[in-house]
Amino acid sequence: MFRNLEIKEGAFVVADAHYSHKRPELLDFLKAIYSGEFKPTQLFFMGDIFDALFGEVPYTHNENKEAIEILNALSKEMEIFYFEGNHDFNLSKIFPNIKIFPINSQPARFLYGSKKILLAHGDIENRLLYRAYTALIRNRYFLHFLATIDFLLKHTILKKLDAYLSQKKDCKEFIGFESFIANRLALKYECDYFVEGHFHQNKMVLLQKYRYFNLGAFACNQRYFVVKSLQETEFLEENIFSKGN
Repeated sequence: MFRNLEIKEGAFVVADAHYSHKRPELLDFLKAIYSGEFKPTQLFFMGDIFDALFGEVPYTHNENKEAIEILNALSKEMEIFYFEGNHDFNLSKIFPNIKIFPINSQPARFLYGSKKILLAHGDIENRLLYRAYTALIRNRYFLHFLATIDFLLKHTILKKLDAYLSQKKDCKEFIGFESFIANRLALKYECDYFVEGHFHQNKMVLLQKYRYFNLGAFACNQRYFVVKSLQETEFLEENIFSKGN
C-alpha cells in the first residue's frame, strides 16, 4: 500500500456526506474548492461520501457523475485520500489519481509532525456476521450480478435502495458510545490519535493509549474539519459549510 504518509497543516477532512440528488450540499462544497474559494493543502474523504457508489455498478456512476468529475479534476491539482466506506467502495477505477484505502487497508497510519495518526472509515473491528456482509457487498462478482439484474429490472433495485437510504436518520445520538468505542478499540492500537467517521457522533473519547475522534457527518449539517497545529487535546478544527459564505 502507500508509504510515508503525512497529514499537512490545512488539510480538509470530510466524513459521511451521503451525497445524492436528495442531499446535494457536497457538490457545492466541492465546487467551492475547485473554484479556489477554499484552498486545502490536502483532502481526506473518510467514507460514505456518496450514499451509493459501487465500482462495478455503472448506474451509480451516472447518478453521481458531476461530483465524480469534480473530484477527478481536483485530484490532478492536490493530494486526495479516500477511505472507502460501506456506501462507497471498489473505487480505484472511478478515481484513478486518488489514493484509495479499501476496508482491508484500514486503519492507515499517517504522521502529523511527530504524532502518529490512524485513519479509518469506521466499519472495522466488527462481529463475524457483519464482516461476512461487508465482504459480500464488496465482492466484484456479486456486484456485477447485481448490476445486471438491476439493469434488466430498469434500475428498480437501486431506485428502491435510494428511497430507503434517503429516509434513514443519519444524525441521531449513539447512547453509550464511549463505552462501545473503549470495548471495540482501546487495547488494539497504539498511536496518538485515532480518527474515523461512520457513527456520525462528533465526539472525542480519551482512551488508555490515545485520543479517539469520531467525526461529525457532513450530511447532518455540512460539518467538515481543518487540520491545525496540535494543541493539548485536539488537532481538528470544526467548520460548517454554507453556500455563499
